[in-house]
Amino acid sequence: MIEEMKRRLKAISLFSSAGIGDIGFKASGMDFILMNELLRDRSELLAVNYPNAKIVTEDILTAYPQIIRDAKSLLSCNNEESLFLISCTAPCQGMSKSGQGTLLKNIREGKRPQLDPRNRLILPALKIIQKLCPEFVVFENVQEMRNTLIEDENGVPRKILDLISEYLGKEYSGEAYDIEMADYGVPQRRKRLITVYTKNTIAKEYFNCGISLVPAPTHSSNVSQGQAPWVSVAEALKDFPKLDAKAERTAACANIPFHRVSVISPEKYEWIRHAPENSSAFDNQCINPKCRYDKNQTHSASKNHLGINQTSKTTPLYCEKCGSLLPRPYVKLPDGKLRIMSGYTSAYKRMSPRLPAPTLTRNMSFPCSDQKVHYSQNRVLSLAEAFRLHTLDRYNYQWGPVKKTDFFPGAQASDTTIRESIGESIPPVFLELLGKHLQALTTRNRFKAEGKQLELLSAV
Repeated sequence: MIEEMKRRLKAISLFSSAGIGDIGFKASGMDFILMNELLRDRSELLAVNYPNAKIVTEDILTAYPQIIRDAKSLLSCNNEESLFLISCTAPCQGMSKSGQGTLLKNIREGKRPQLDPRNRLILPALKIIQKLCPEFVVFENVQEMRNTLIEDENGVPRKILDLISEYLGKEYSGEAYDIEMADYGVPQRRKRLITVYTKNTIAKEYFNCGISLVPAPTHSSNVSQGQAPWVSVAEALKDFPKLDAKAERTAACANIPFHRVSVISPEKYEWIRHAPENSSAFDNQCINPKCRYDKNQTHSASKNHLGINQTSKTTPLYCEKCGSLLPRPYVKLPDGKLRIMSGYTSAYKRMSPRLPAPTLTRNMSFPCSDQKVHYSQNRVLSLAEAFRLHTLDRYNYQWGPVKKTDFFPGAQASDTTIRESIGESIPPVFLELLGKHLQALTTRNRFKAEGKQLELLSAV
């Protein structure tokens, strides 16, 4: 590693959650001096994993002036050291998948409610960035951020990416990149929008010459491109002992912390047990040994006249040939009758062992969530396996504080907090690669162009 990369650079994190992604920036050589997170259970974990950072557990809408003052004071205490990075992961729940034109048209015609106010949380973050002027700014969010509109300070609907560019001004250069985490060796398919801006003179020169502000992918789904193949979920989890969600004695491994799953009901267990790999229990066929009919109608979804995706209400629950109950998800009605459960085609669905895992979401511990059933075993993923698929097990991340608190009565975060924190975060290995890449961009003569391939020189 070049000497420049060994410097401990100063960074600030906004909307930090539990700091899982930022642990990658930390590993690349950055020290976080201040982190902001509204939720107390997440900020408790920040205090454990970033003991030298000032943790601001307040709403950024009201706390941003104090954040600016605190950051300037902390930087001043470090002999006027400049700020290298601000990392910003604003909430993504309010991001819209609708196109900008459609949204504007509907707003003008009064056909939809006001834009989601959660999206406006990026405005105080932009004010902080304006005042602190870091060398680099990294925004991480869902890809839908490209077409998301928010109301600016004058109440005018604006595209978020346009506002970012406007707030940062001509001093900064950058752009938004669509990133697939599996392309960087992460055994998980997780697409995110990574927006990087810089005011560093050398980095801007590279950018203007066509050098990307994000590192080049190291892996690919297409092995003919000369990169390493994607890391499959089966390859990543091959060393974990088997678990089974049928009973307590088979649902946990005492020798591996967090390698445990919840026991599920007998009905759900049967639905999952009969689901083939990469298939949903909604498509299970007849298990009557005297029938075994395998042409029963499968589950489907389609868009209605309003463009809303809806699942089929006619998916059969009983074998169309022999009338036996199919091992498909159902609900029991007050009169005792059964009907097919309302659910998407990806619910109660097994992963494909040959692909990276689907995106780990906040609901990854529930089999009814989007393709969250283990590829071969009758259960969901354990938290220990989630750490592996999220690359978190490569870092010394701690889930328990030194002393008990109101939020950690057992001196350790709850499974719910852990699961939600992972679902809210980005795999840290990508941010470690990004952090090293940004540092390399501040050093001259470190990059070269070979056709369309831009890569770091071997001297780095």
